[in-house]
Amino acid sequence: MSAVIEMKGIGKSFPGVRANDDINLTVNHGEIHVLLGENGAGKSTLMNILYGLYNPDEGEILVKGKNVKISNPNVAISLGIGMVHQHFMLVPPFTVAENIVLGSEPQKGLALDMDKAISDVEELSKKYELRVDPRAKVQDISVGMQQRVEILKTLYRGAEILILDEPTAVLTPQEIEELGIILKSLVSQGKSIILITHKLKEVMIMSDKVTIIRRGKVIDTLETSGTSIEELAEKMVGRKVSLTVDKGEAEVGEPILQVKGLKTLDNRGLEAVKGVDFEVRSGEILGIAGVDGNGQSELVQTITGLRKTTAGEISIKGKSITNLSPKDVTSSGVGYIPEDRHKRGLILDFPLSENTILGIHRSKAFKKGFGLDYRKIREYSRKLIKEFDVRTPNERIYAKSLSGGNQQKLIIARELDRDPSLLIASQPTRGLDVGAIEFVHHRLIEQRSKGKAVLLVSLELDEIMALSDRIAVMYDGKIVGIVDAKDATELELGIMMAGGRRPEEH
Repeated sequence: MSAVIEMKGIGKSFPGVRANDDINLTVNHGEIHVLLGENGAGKSTLMNILYGLYNPDEGEILVKGKNVKISNPNVAISLGIGMVHQHFMLVPPFTVAENIVLGSEPQKGLALDMDKAISDVEELSKKYELRVDPRAKVQDISVGMQQRVEILKTLYRGAEILILDEPTAVLTPQEIEELGIILKSLVSQGKSIILITHKLKEVMIMSDKVTIIRRGKVIDTLETSGTSIEELAEKMVGRKVSLTVDKGEAEVGEPILQVKGLKTLDNRGLEAVKGVDFEVRSGEILGIAGVDGNGQSELVQTITGLRKTTAGEISIKGKSITNLSPKDVTSSGVGYIPEDRHKRGLILDFPLSENTILGIHRSKAFKKGFGLDYRKIREYSRKLIKEFDVRTPNERIYAKSLSGGNQQKLIIARELDRDPSLLIASQPTRGLDVGAIEFVHHRLIEQRSKGKAVLLVSLELDEIMALSDRIAVMYDGKIVGIVDAKDATELELGIMMAGGRRPEEH
């Protein structure tokens, strides 16, 4: 097989971090090659170098055997390299065709030749079996369809080598399966594909080869057919990892959280939660499954006091917390691991010590006269850092210097130390590697064993199925069904997540 990409001795440093350290990577023609590694291992940095978003400090790149300098994405595109980013770069009010041709529009005199744009897109989508409607507006199509549009955008610009960054992060199980078929179809038509991911199951299903990166260095390159999920996990983290969640039978008690007829508006003033009813009892984990954007975020924000409800009732242990402030919700026994740890979980430019007391900073324990008792705060912070194994030189460093996994550990430490009756965990393992995921899962199960109620919201169906005792599926702002986790199948949940009913209901 001939090499289409050779990256030799690539090095890249940022202040205080060696992101890529003497990396060698070879990608052959017509293969799907996965870059696997923990969050912050240097995978995206390496691909951003290949796509011209960063310049390497050292090393060389060969495309089809020719030494090249990729100084910006336009150079990468001219060399046949396209990239689909984790967060799509689409213009929602534009049509599919307008998005695909944006920046390289077919002209008719001085105007955009819309008919040619539409027929070009139709031809391209037929050729690569990426069925899309060129006239549909991007804001009206599913996330899986938006991803197809992004792939078509790169193909329209002549990409022979496609880089996909975390391509399955926002897809339903059925869309992930479809993506696998699409990638194999692209490869059969002579394309070469590089996938960045930390999801081991998808590596095994989708790839021919896998290169594992740990802390900026290449650990190994393996044929996918000759390896296993366990071996990949161990190489990725550097130790044996337990990939199964051992949780035993639930000992369910009284209802802790009760939600009745809840309605909430989104930021645009449209109804996002449309009359939701459920309860979470002590000693159980209720998982909320669904594709992103079906009201899960608004639901959690309403329970935690970050968003007002327009109707309905929320109570903790029989006491109403409807429309209370976040401070009052917290003091009524609610712990909250937010989905966006940077926006809602931490103040990145504060030291760890100050981040550990967020929300309880008014407590007498940390007061000294009219100010704060920094000696006590640092002492408390050191205790949590030790107990939750937050990897940091000391408690004085800023939160922004920690890896994603350690930032998440700090938030979990802070929330669990308050001993809440209800723990709401929203996307608790987003962007984390298998080692950090194992830690988070263990702590959630521990809360359940202590008789706490846990509300888990996750886009990762594997996570929902592994941790939950019951699973509520949200679609278009409503709960379309609540099932027992031990009886649920991926197919059944996937159908419900797409708005269909449970198979036996037909």
